[in-house]
Amino acid sequence: MKIYPLLSVVFLLLAINARGQDSLLVVTAERGDGVYSLLRKQGVDPFKYYDTFLEMNQVNLRDGKELYAGRKYRIPYIPETPETTGAVATLEKGTEYPLFGNKYAFVSPVSEKLKGAVYYLISGHGGPDPGAIEEHQGKTIAEDEYAYDVTLRLARELLSHGAKVYIIVRDENDGIRDERTLEIDNDEVVYPNQQIPLNQLERLRQRVDAVNKLYYENMGSYQRLIVTHVDSRSRGQNIDVFFYHHENSKNGKRLAESIHDTFYHKYRQYQPNRQYEGTFTDRSGLYLIKNTLPAMAYIEIGNLRNKRDQQRILDPDNRQALAKWISEGAILDYSKR
Repeated sequence: MKIYPLLSVVFLLLAINARGQDSLLVVTAERGDGVYSLLRKQGVDPFKYYDTFLEMNQVNLRDGKELYAGRKYRIPYIPETPETTGAVATLEKGTEYPLFGNKYAFVSPVSEKLKGAVYYLISGHGGPDPGAIEEHQGKTIAEDEYAYDVTLRLARELLSHGAKVYIIVRDENDGIRDERTLEIDNDEVVYPNQQIPLNQLERLRQRVDAVNKLYYENMGSYQRLIVTHVDSRSRGQNIDVFFYHHENSKNGKRLAESIHDTFYHKYRQYQPNRQYEGTFTDRSGLYLIKNTLPAMAYIEIGNLRNKRDQQRILDPDNRQALAKWISEGAILDYSKR
């Protein structure tokens, strides 16, 4: 049995205890810094230590996860001793996935909580269809680029916990991007390498066919589909992340509910003064929900036209938090199987 995650926690705690709280590495956040960029600047893997950072600095964060420029923050730190260096080297064993881009291609194992699970991930629109579009600071932003970035981040999280992951809508040259304004292109394809048609119904059928074919290939395994979209509503309508499932799918409802519950508890933890109003409901009439075989959750991560929602969608740290919370909901659902 692998104990990598336990080793990581033990060594982290030893490092903190050995140095004492007063001697922890402390840095000052600069304008434009997010949690992930701040950790990266210090050579700390933000994918591993994001939650630890939030716990260490909770009283000094806006809305539980945003930095204040000019304030000092404690950084999770592992000293380079022979003992810990060996442990970290072991933890760093992993696999490269070029689809994530050069910066994030290498995925280290975190746990085996999702070992045996198979996930199909579809980001909304793509190819000739950018989905919802909006102007932001003189540039056009498109739904498909942001849904895809969250999907890649989610895939990376699921893989790190031992899952088998199929990314259905793919762009070989985008990778995970840390910019706020993501450049628009139309070269996405559908797994394994199918050109996306212009006709909407044909596009949906193509995705359904890809997922259902893989479903038969993985018969006997725990299989789930997660679809990610960005909504487009009135500019004045601020919405929380919400979820759909098939009305007749007990497993789909449990998946959507597990992710919803995770978001609810995260909001209570990091934004205790803000009521989370996201919902999970059945919407069986949507083509993807109606025709795909795996139990599924269909996620809308915000309203692209609303200025407050844009902060959730454009900020790369927020996109990473969205992916991490969705993955934690997926882990919760898998533990209930």
